[in-house]
Formats: sequence, C-alpha cells, structure tokens
Amino acid sequence: MPNGVNGVALAVFIFFFLAVTVMGFLASRWRRADNEHSLDEWGLGGRSFGTWITWFLLGGDVYTAYTFVAVPAAIYATGAAGFFAVPYTILVYPLIFTFLPRLWSVCHRHGYVTTADFVRGRFGSKGLSLAVAFTGILATMPYIALQLVGIQAVLDVMGVGGGEDTNWFVKDLPLLIAFGVLAAYTYSSGLRAPAMIAFVKDTLIYVVIVVAIIYIPIRLGGFDEIFAAAGKKYTEAGAGGLLPAPTGQWTYATLALGSAMAMFMYPHSITATLSSRSREVIRRSTTVMPLYTLMLGLLALLGFMAIAAGVKVTNGQLAIPQLFEDMFPDWFAGVAFAAIGIGALVPAAIMSIAAANLFTRNIYKDFIKPDATPREETRVSKLVSLLVKVGALVFVLTMDKTVAINFQLLGGIWILQTFPALVGGLFTRWFHRWALLAGWAVGMVYGTVAAYGIASPAQKHFGGSSKEIPGIGEIGYIGLTAFVLNVVVTVVLTFALKALKAPEGVDETSPSDYTADAAEAEAKQVPALRPGTSPAPSPS
Repeated sequence: MPNGVNGVALAVFIFFFLAVTVMGFLASRWRRADNEHSLDEWGLGGRSFGTWITWFLLGGDVYTAYTFVAVPAAIYATGAAGFFAVPYTILVYPLIFTFLPRLWSVCHRHGYVTTADFVRGRFGSKGLSLAVAFTGILATMPYIALQLVGIQAVLDVMGVGGGEDTNWFVKDLPLLIAFGVLAAYTYSSGLRAPAMIAFVKDTLIYVVIVVAIIYIPIRLGGFDEIFAAAGKKYTEAGAGGLLPAPTGQWTYATLALGSAMAMFMYPHSITATLSSRSREVIRRSTTVMPLYTLMLGLLALLGFMAIAAGVKVTNGQLAIPQLFEDMFPDWFAGVAFAAIGIGALVPAAIMSIAAANLFTRNIYKDFIKPDATPREETRVSKLVSLLVKVGALVFVLTMDKTVAINFQLLGGIWILQTFPALVGGLFTRWFHRWALLAGWAVGMVYGTVAAYGIASPAQKHFGGSSKEIPGIGEIGYIGLTAFVLNVVVTVVLTFALKALKAPEGVDETSPSDYTADAAEAEAKQVPALRPGTSPAPSPS
C-alpha cells in the first residue's frame, strides 16, 4: 500500500471526475422537454433514447464498480469460482431478449414507470405491487453501497484520506465530496446525467481493459507465469488449484443461473430499458450487450494477475486498484482509477433514480397521496433519490467493507423473488395475485433466514449466499432455492384459490399491448393512463 498520496494519479482522477461532473449538470439541457416536471422526463429521460445511448446506459447500469472491483477480487481470493459472473451474463441475454420488448411495449402504452406499476395493472393488486416495490428498494440499497465501496477502494489506494488513525471525517471527506456531487447532478438532471456520462465511463473501461490485458502479462512474463503463480497459491491454500473442487460445481451452476434470472429484475435495469424509444431499440441493444461479457471475461483475469504480481492486501476489494497502482505508470493508473470511480457513479445514479421512482409511484401515490400531480411526483422522487444515497453512504461508512459483495448477493436473493410476478405476468395471467404474494413472502423469508445463518471468517451472519439445498444435499445458491419454493407455493395456491373462486382483480392490459411498438403505443396510451398520470412524450 502507498505511504503517501500518488499525486499524478490523483490529478488524472480529479480531471476525469470534474469532466463528468460538468457533463452531469449539463445533461439537464440535453433533449430538454417542454414539461420537465414528470417522472417520464426526470426518471426515464423522456423515453427517447436510441440504440447506442440505451446500450451504453444498460452497460453503465449492469457493468459497475462491482465488475471492476468485486469480480476480480473474488477470483483473487477464491479462484475460478469467481468466474460465475461470466456464464450468468451469457445466460441472461437470451432471457431478456424474450421478455424486455414485451415489458417495454406494455409500459409504454400504459405509461408505467416501474415494474410495480405493471404488476399492479396486470393483476389489479396494490398489495402485490407494494411487495415488488419494497423488494426493489431493499435490494437496490446494498448495490448502491457497493458502488461507493468501489470509489473508496480507489481513494484508499491513491493514499487519499490518510491512514487508519486519521480522524474519521478527514478520512472519509473525499468520499463525502464524491457523494455530494453525485447527489447534486442526479437531482438536477435525472436519468439524462448517467446516460451522458456512460459514454465516458464505458470508453475508459474498454481502454483500461485492453491495455491491462496486454501490458500487465508482458510485465509478468506471460499468461503461463500468471496461471502457474495463481495455481500455486490456491494449491498451497488447500483450494485444489485453479479449478473449483467438484463439491463446488452445484454452487457455481446455481449461482450463475440464479444471478442471470435476477439481473434484469433490478429496478435500475428496467429503468434503463424503459428509457428507450422503441421495442426495436431494446432488441438491438440486447444483441450487442454480449460485448460487455467479453470484456468481463478479460477483466476477471485481473484477479490471477494480482496474485502473480504479488499484491498483498487485507481487504480483497483493494486488490485490483493496488494492481493498477503497482503495474501502470502513475498517469495511466489515474486513468484506471477514474474508470472505476466513474464506473461507480453511473450505476449509483441510475439505481437511486429507480428506487426513488418505485417509492413515488407505488408507495407515495398508491397509498399516501393518490391525487399527487406529476410535478409533485417528480419532486418527491428527487428527494427520495437523495435519501437512498444517504442510506447507502451510511452503510459504507459504518459497515466492514469486506462484506459489501455478500450484502449485494443478498439483494440478489431478494430481487429474484419478484420474477414470477414480473416475467410470469408478461406471458400469462394464470397465477392468482394472492398466490403470487404468498409465494413472494415464502421466498423472501426463506432466503433471508437461510442467508442469516451463514457465517464466514469476516462475519457471523450473512457470510455468503450458498447453503445445502433441501432434498438434494448439494450446496447451492440460496436465491434459486428460495425461487423454487416461491414458484411451488404460487402454483399450489393458484389452483386452490381458483377452485375457491377467489376474486382475481382487474387486468387493465390487453394482448395487443405486449407487442405494440412506439406509434401504436402512443396512439392508445392516454385513455389507459391512471387518473393524475401524465402521458409519456412522443419519442424524439
């Protein structure tokens, strides 16, 4: 670890940070609408983004500081098991190609801003809608915190903030400044800010990865030396070498599958999706998203490189920033640190907007003030986006940083329980609304209790996301087990409730809504809107 501040790297980092800050505030003037005081404008960018903007926004949304810091850190600590993120991003794209265009169409036609809006409209249930909104907000909080952990890891490696004995305020002041700037331009510009900054973020990430995958192996003597060093470390640690042990195969497979199913259940992923101007934009964007998976596979190798380079850190989250500090010239280390920092700001902004929209539309408007005007909705959403960031900041400043990824994986367990209501609802209305709510509750309770009982060297509870699968005896991802229980309960209760002729609620959608493109959706949107809801503007 550095004994002082890396002045050159810090200067480069500050340059890029200031550049994206200016872009964030200027974004409020980008594609400015006549009526800015609506969630369609502030929270969805006017639903007007084309293919490349949507692609960059989805990439900035999905490939975050978690990608840059936590995935290689997992490989640095545990070996090839950390590569689970690669197959799950391969599995996810055929999955989302089948349902995201349908979700876009029905949301565009009815003016839905959140997934909970759709669930309420599809099943006629505010209770189920509230469950989906609550889960989305709950699962998003640790995800935002993980982005701030990424920023803090970079600042620590650059030597900013002082040592462990430094006054807490001085130590955390740089993170507080970064948080303040993020909060300010998100409040001002809404989704347009991360959409504009995503161009810079992804460009920097691709540059850093291409350089790292060529330059670092040359310095370390090639990939043969890198894999040999990594294999030696894992063998000496009793991990069995580079490949995971056979006992870990169920864990690997279920974690990859469960993570793939959960990835686009997160509110921020849907927010980026609904900001596009047509269903064809969604199709085109998802077909080129696998380019990010290629980048992720190369990025994951940095965990092996950190071992071969002799990086020694007590907190695995610092392994890759420290590798950049040790291997790159100071000026390019600053570029790499900026890529991580901006890679945290973009998704954190989108996540806070998405969580705020859920609160505003599905808690505040549905249960607190049903007659809220579009202007009031926007004001409340802006304020809540600030509170969400504050909550994430408190988590980062008060919790052990090494457990951040485990809390994010816990969020994955929770958000996966909304899959039956959201994806199932896009293709069928057979499930009963009360059965879906009961299945969600069972999945949430089982997943949380099971995760609570897992200990690790770093923490007594919530120390991991894998546990023995009941009835099988293999260790698997808790989220997928909870999902199976969720579906079983939902199906059984649906049969029972239908037999009892329990009221099913009113479906305000029609089959044609799920295949409508922009022109058709715009033509029929206004009559379908809820009272007090403003129509989405025509795409530009």
